[in-house]
Amino acid sequence: MEINTLTLLHYKNFESADFTFHNKINCLVGNNGVGKTTVLDAIYHLSFGKSYFNPVTSQNITHGKDFFMIEGTYQRDQREEKVIISAKKGQKKMIKRNGKNYDTFSEHIGFLPLVMISPADRDLITEGSDTRRKLIDGIISQNDSQYLHELLQYNKVVSQRNSLLKYFTANQTFDATTLDIYNEQLHQLGSNIFEKRTEFLTEFIPVFKQRYEAITSGNEKVSITYQSKLQHIGLSDLLKNNLQRDRMLQYTSVGIHKDDLDFTIDSYPIKKFGSQGQQKSFLIALKLAQFEILKQQNKVTPILLLDDIFDKLDEQRVSHIVALVNEQKFGQLFISDTHAKRTEEVIKNISASYKLFELS
Repeated sequence: MEINTLTLLHYKNFESADFTFHNKINCLVGNNGVGKTTVLDAIYHLSFGKSYFNPVTSQNITHGKDFFMIEGTYQRDQREEKVIISAKKGQKKMIKRNGKNYDTFSEHIGFLPLVMISPADRDLITEGSDTRRKLIDGIISQNDSQYLHELLQYNKVVSQRNSLLKYFTANQTFDATTLDIYNEQLHQLGSNIFEKRTEFLTEFIPVFKQRYEAITSGNEKVSITYQSKLQHIGLSDLLKNNLQRDRMLQYTSVGIHKDDLDFTIDSYPIKKFGSQGQQKSFLIALKLAQFEILKQQNKVTPILLLDDIFDKLDEQRVSHIVALVNEQKFGQLFISDTHAKRTEEVIKNISASYKLFELS
């Protein structure tokens, strides 16, 4: 799958811009703040219906304007596809594919498979469990619409249960029958989600380890461990056992919305004991594993966006990454960098045709 053209109108720092891309490698170079990352973000936006960096729609509109529009033309399964995303202040964002509106954004997820690697990914290591759950949920959802539906339903029921717990406290009352209805819904949905996460990680983790070993020549041992209380007890019993705690806290304190992933290097938390280069290698391996899994599942080669990935990496790691993305399994590639010379040297090592965009 490839994106052929991109048109931006009033999107972030672009008043108006048009791009025609190479079908293999596209390099976006220039100083910080000229819009390299914005171009990558616009391509991401077309795949996922939201910005990679700022999910608040109105904040993606050029200052002083009241709407934005992103249009992309793609080649997918030997067919041309046109996707348009537009948003106006105070109105609902719209996604159109070949001139037709989607009823819900979730219908679009997975149609344009894409993987983005960015310095912002460091949040996966430094921030809370929510960011790591979103990573695996996002990968699974791109190929499993039922999983996405169950996840959305689960989160809705959690919100309803939390409202009920607050109502109990505010009105000094308690209704076990109504609470049991929510508990049963959470048990059914949460158990399915837990099983799919477990199944996915069983496949994903070995691929991730292979990618990391390829980047580092196998000098370091990394691991990912899934942490979920459902590994030891069913969700229905878990909710019952924590009822008094939930009533006191006035929210649902247990369930798959509290699951986490432990990232380790040589058996130690990478957050505390990993260098910047090791952490970046870890994150790149995560995303390259994501790429591989998506390609296997969708039978479509995702677009790969590399935003400033060569920063904070030594030459050896850079050369290993270049060797990886030079493999035939990779399709269309986008690279952004502040150093045009460094980027061109990397591309020459790949020995592939490319197109260079110098932004100013």
